[in-house]
Amino acid sequence: MKEIKIAKLTGTFAENKDVARDLRLKKIIPAIETKEGIILNFAGIEGATQSFIHALMSDVIRRYGIEVLDKISFKDCNETVRKIISMVVDYMQESS
Repeated sequence: MKEIKIAKLTGTFAENKDVARDLRLKKIIPAIETKEGIILNFAGIEGATQSFIHALMSDVIRRYGIEVLDKISFKDCNETVRKIISMVVDYMQESS
């Protein structure tokens, strides 16, 4: 599995939607398409915006279905980040 350390790209607060979009297009989708799988490592991230997580994950879920989460691991998320990821995933499940 390929691992991406989010903090290296965002600093301690993940908010830049352009960074999230680039991660999605250049790292996440290629790893899923090659069946490699991916680890999104949130170590060092103190917080994230819902729009960052949405830009990171919503198109991936829309394109590949909720089952794609079996190929994505969220590592070292604090409680705040975990809740935001859950909100975005729940929203995508409801809108499918």
